[in-house]
Amino acid sequence: MTVEITSKIVGYRIKQQEPTAPNPTLPEEDPLTVRIPSRPEGTLEAVSEKISYVGAEGRKKVYLLVSFMPVEGVVGGKRVVIERPVEFFFPSGQLSSEHQWITATMRSLSLAARGGYVTQAVADLRKVAWDKGLVRCGMNRWNKPMFHDSEVAAIAWSIQQILYRRGFLDQDGNQVPVESLVERYAHRMQHGHAWQPPVDDTSDEAGSGAVEPIGQAASTTDQASGPAVVGHCPECRGELIMMDGCPTCYAGCGWSKCG
Repeated sequence: MTVEITSKIVGYRIKQQEPTAPNPTLPEEDPLTVRIPSRPEGTLEAVSEKISYVGAEGRKKVYLLVSFMPVEGVVGGKRVVIERPVEFFFPSGQLSSEHQWITATMRSLSLAARGGYVTQAVADLRKVAWDKGLVRCGMNRWNKPMFHDSEVAAIAWSIQQILYRRGFLDQDGNQVPVESLVERYAHRMQHGHAWQPPVDDTSDEAGSGAVEPIGQAASTTDQASGPAVVGHCPECRGELIMMDGCPTCYAGCGWSKCG
């Protein structure tokens, strides 16, 4: 194409090629904190757990359901999918006046799960204490009994263990990084089942591979997990600990010397 110049030339420049538009990058969206407005319709995968604990009022058992669903997000400019808990449910068949607080707590945890802060909510429940003495529930990684400050704390610990076995939390109740959650969900899609923790895993979640000496770890955990053993139960031969100045069985039967 010819262009006629009718005025005096005072300068020139070389025409540059038009820059190509860069590939648009997706805005970051952490799948751990994406808010889920409500429980989705249809079927969700769930874990059913029977939780048994022993307190001042003897042995109790409750059943809990935790539902999970895949959640999308954007990490490092890439779309990713992880699995998150979205619903905590307390079956109505066990409702009674003493269990109303459990139902209310499950509703609050469900809201926290859909809001993206369930890890902190469950950790806060672990700190709840009452004046009825310690509650025995579960075993630690060294196969020693766990003692908690209240029924609330015992059930919260049990929920943390459910989320740990599902791969959402580490063994100490801390949040697993989103990168690991992405890998675990990919494992789920590849192998057809949820990620499971290694058997007899005593290393930390960061994968340092350091294993504590069993004898030393057991003695440290004994001091941290509950009071000293003061004898054995005449009913079931389980261990007795001091509660409110009275030897009490926490091995299962709830026997107390003070009646």
